[in-house]
Amino acid sequence: MADQRKCENDSVPALRFEGFSDPWEQRAFCELVERRNSFSDDKGLPRVEYEDIVSGQGTLNNDVFSKNDKRGGIAFEPNDVLYGKLRPYLRNWLNPQFRGIALGDFWVLNPISVNSSFLFTLIRTSAFERVANESTGTKMPRADWQNVSSAEFAAPVSGEEQQRIGALFAKLDSLITLHQRKVDKLKTVKQSLLEKMFPREGESVPEIRFEGFTDPWEQRKFKELALIERGGSPRPIDAFITDDPNGLNWVKIGDAPEMGRYITSTEERIRPEGLSKTRRVCPGDLVLSNSMSFGRPYIMAVEGCIHDGWLLTRDESGSFDKQYLCHMLGTPTMLRQYRALASGSAVNNLNKELVGNAVVPIPAYVEQKSIGLFFDAIDSLITLHQRELEILKNLKQACLEKMFV
Repeated sequence: MADQRKCENDSVPALRFEGFSDPWEQRAFCELVERRNSFSDDKGLPRVEYEDIVSGQGTLNNDVFSKNDKRGGIAFEPNDVLYGKLRPYLRNWLNPQFRGIALGDFWVLNPISVNSSFLFTLIRTSAFERVANESTGTKMPRADWQNVSSAEFAAPVSGEEQQRIGALFAKLDSLITLHQRKVDKLKTVKQSLLEKMFPREGESVPEIRFEGFTDPWEQRKFKELALIERGGSPRPIDAFITDDPNGLNWVKIGDAPEMGRYITSTEERIRPEGLSKTRRVCPGDLVLSNSMSFGRPYIMAVEGCIHDGWLLTRDESGSFDKQYLCHMLGTPTMLRQYRALASGSAVNNLNKELVGNAVVPIPAYVEQKSIGLFFDAIDSLITLHQRELEILKNLKQACLEKMFV
């Protein structure tokens, strides 16, 4: 690709394929597409509606060919582009390669003087979204066709350049979808193993375990083995926030990583005199969000203080491998216990009593170590694919900005 500076008198993108140098033409959107309005209730055609499309990805998450839906809608052809005009910021788009019927608030766009894949890329640019999101209505905003159809967008004169741009983004879309599926599959596998590699309620052995281990697991109330305490906050907290590097790390929910299990840094610090009103945590301690819908444990890799949105769990008895404990506390079995212990009460969040009264499974330490390492390896694999996915998404976004005028 060639990197070009955008001149005042030229309409050229900052980045384009080599061999193309002609300025792009500004065209009204209605000159690039024809909006289809032909109603059809053909019972043999698949129906596509909003919930069938993965928002922002332009892929189907449902098998539209097996749906038993007889409703009528706007007919579309292969290479037409479906654009969700209702709440356009939800980004429901599709470039179907099959004939079908669009149900609901879609524009069905037939490219008439532009490549189909280029059109599908154009509607995802920030320039197009700015116009489309100037929507009408407040509760149910819709993109305004009069505004969009009359708005001008730049497009290459060369059909080959249009095709190459569309093909590039189609390839990026394919790679993003591939990595997303890998991440989703690994998460599903992990969730299944979290069910099967820990004993169910009332049982002393898991359904699946590593070879060489046959002894039943011990069952104990967690409070018999670990210190469990709720965090706290000095008030008003803003008076204790400091930029002093000698301040104490102030651990907030937002400091927990999206990927991985270790909290390694914090965005904010508090003055040391606030320590008496909060809870100190040390490297190796586990912290657990007290939201029952969240409830994910993390291992502290730095010293700090936690507010009352966290619970501290410290293995004072030395009964647990840290990685094992971290994964075990977040298993579906444990979450079900928390909910059962809270049944009939007004408790919506975890507290030290709920967590302390939960019965925890305790295999031999060497088996704990194997389980902890195993789930750490799965997490590392998920993180690897997640990072590759983010790199591809960032690359795609950068190309959308630089390869369009």
